[in-house]
Amino acid sequence: MKVAKIGILFDDKEAELNWLEGQNIFGSYLFEILDHLRLPYKKVKVMDEYDSFDVLIVSHSSDSEEASTKILAYANAGGTVISYGGLNAIQSKLGFSNMFVPQKGYADLSAFLNHQTPLRFLCAEPWTQKNDVDVTELGSVADEAKTWQGASALQQIKYGSGTIERWSIGIPQTIVGLQQGTKPVVEDGAPAPDGSANLDEGILKAEDGFELDWVLDRAYTETGMPYFPHPYADLWKEVIMEHLLKIVLDKGLTLPFLDYWPADVQHVAMISHDSDLNVDESAQITLETLKVENVQTTWCMIAPGYSTSIYDQIKKDGHEIALHYNALEQDEGVWSEEAFQTQLAWVEKATNTDHTISNKNHYTRFEGWGELYTWCENNGIQVDQSRGPSKKGNIGFLFGTCHPYFPIAWADEKNRLYDVLEIGFLTQDLNHNTLSDVSVIQPFLDGVKRVNGVAHFLFHQYHIYHQPKVREAIVQLITTAKGQGFTFWTSKQINDWERARRRVTIDGISYSGTIKLTALDEESDFVILIPVAENDADDAIVKRFGISCKEVKMKRS
Repeated sequence: MKVAKIGILFDDKEAELNWLEGQNIFGSYLFEILDHLRLPYKKVKVMDEYDSFDVLIVSHSSDSEEASTKILAYANAGGTVISYGGLNAIQSKLGFSNMFVPQKGYADLSAFLNHQTPLRFLCAEPWTQKNDVDVTELGSVADEAKTWQGASALQQIKYGSGTIERWSIGIPQTIVGLQQGTKPVVEDGAPAPDGSANLDEGILKAEDGFELDWVLDRAYTETGMPYFPHPYADLWKEVIMEHLLKIVLDKGLTLPFLDYWPADVQHVAMISHDSDLNVDESAQITLETLKVENVQTTWCMIAPGYSTSIYDQIKKDGHEIALHYNALEQDEGVWSEEAFQTQLAWVEKATNTDHTISNKNHYTRFEGWGELYTWCENNGIQVDQSRGPSKKGNIGFLFGTCHPYFPIAWADEKNRLYDVLEIGFLTQDLNHNTLSDVSVIQPFLDGVKRVNGVAHFLFHQYHIYHQPKVREAIVQLITTAKGQGFTFWTSKQINDWERARRRVTIDGISYSGTIKLTALDEESDFVILIPVAENDADDAIVKRFGISCKEVKMKRS
């Protein structure tokens, strides 16, 4: 099959003006979403020619007459335009108007995509027909108060010989908001109404900026444990992919992409530990437990640390040593780059580690938007693990994702991507006498398997030692996960793999059907997935994003 040519329209000049005015362009996060899958595309500007593209995705465009005319001309000539919200400059020309105030809410896409769960969005601007228009209305969106009537999630608008596929939802913007919040963290978040998560404690944390709803987005296990069950951000990424791939396949084309994990890895789990209180005996029993279970983990160290012999054993057993940056005032911590640098220097000296690449903030402390990531970049930290829950009542997919991802900066840094891989965690210290129990293990593993992410669990060594039920919980987690095909990796292993993936370029498919690939990593077992029409499916087919795909395993030698 021939590979579809995808163009992504991004107006650089308009973006520069927006940034000067302090406006964020989170629609640009579409590039990160597609780059994660190494999906082939070409970035185009307003003045470029679009005729060679099979699909044109509008990421960011001005409302100029030039831009509007070129988009409409492309569609009129038979092209397919995709937009996630926006296109307001051509709204009236297409015969539509705005009847709804942009709001948060939920989208039901079950009628036309492989998604049965209503998906939370953070901003939608549905259009309403004002003229007789050839349009197909798909799915529905409802605001939280359910005041909207007849609003569709996707409108397929016929224009000339082509189609404009306009989503009511700003999907990339919603993904950013779910993963990172919609504003810098400068104040406490709202607490859970049932008292299970007191975010209003006077300590700024990553979760103070979370964008889920305490009532509408939580579920409960059979033992009554509250949790957030849906990786909404990851599911929205799948919506982008499923919709795009269906369009491509309908054109008789395909669009290969890179699978998330190596050929011999079915699912990935990670365990990290924070060394709070630094009791040698707690480290020793944790090491013994992990040795029996044959699992390597990531050890986030906070001063004053363990004895030298403990560090020697940690490294001998194949575990990773990381930083546990302390900015908690109650524990004499300070939020500053100088403190970050000092603590990093301490951990490397104390553990005799040459290069620490991973960090998790003590108590999930977090302020502002991107300061932490800048400090990480400046000091050689490639992974952050700070985005996770600190309370019993806000565990699970709190930030809508379990995928490793590169965060986006604020407008003052032109919405660049930080060179820091975020690997958030789902929960901590299961069976602890003040936290959740093991009834959440299965729903968390199911949620991770659903989107092929990382099942990251945090266990403090101190609690493994002092509370036997916590030790039982980590063993149960490991046994359960391994039994379901999970491979346990450290944060370094995940980081190494993800960065190796990012060095893969899919150049196309030859006439003989061979994948043309450029890979700078010569040792990884990459898996390329080639979407195929249902009538072309055979026994070697796997499903990704609801689409049948052929697997091509690229064994490097």
